[in-house]
Amino acid sequence: MNFIPTKLNGCYVIEPKIINDDRGYFMESFNEQTFRQGTQTDVHFVQDNQSYSTKGVLRGLHYQTGAHAQAKLVRVLKGEVLDVAVDIRPGSPTFGQYESVLLSGENQKQFFVPRGFAHGFLVLSESAVFFYKCDNFYNKESEGGILYNDPSLKINWDFPESGLIISEKDKIQPTLANAKKAW
Repeated sequence: MNFIPTKLNGCYVIEPKIINDDRGYFMESFNEQTFRQGTQTDVHFVQDNQSYSTKGVLRGLHYQTGAHAQAKLVRVLKGEVLDVAVDIRPGSPTFGQYESVLLSGENQKQFFVPRGFAHGFLVLSESAVFFYKCDNFYNKESEGGILYNDPSLKINWDFPESGLIISEKDKIQPTLANAKKAW
């Protein structure tokens, strides 16, 4: 696996080693020891989640606060998404900045989003199956969110606004300035 650091300290794009032959392919999608060495992070994943969405679905930006904060290792099993992480760590030199990564079933890249980041994704293909590992259990009372089009974030979703499919909950999330604090 190749671990590529991003401009946001702690976030990594992970490129797997894929072995192709006439039968198809094989790859190791996760190895705790390799992950720990590549990210210099001691993370123990406790929950896996999977979602199916159609083109234009935007989910996010979501996070968990305090003792229930979550790190996520995300990937796309089928289709293509634009995946986004926003640094919401107080005092971080990259607070309020984002990183976006194109994840697909074809490129098999993964994106590691540590605790202290809001996360979201937009489906670019006709449909997508999105899979992610979490290092902490979901806790409704600790749920936080940020408006996907908060002008202060300047996220380039590179998709027509009229084509977005967004839950009512995500349409009314607060801006970063008014969001629940991560810690």
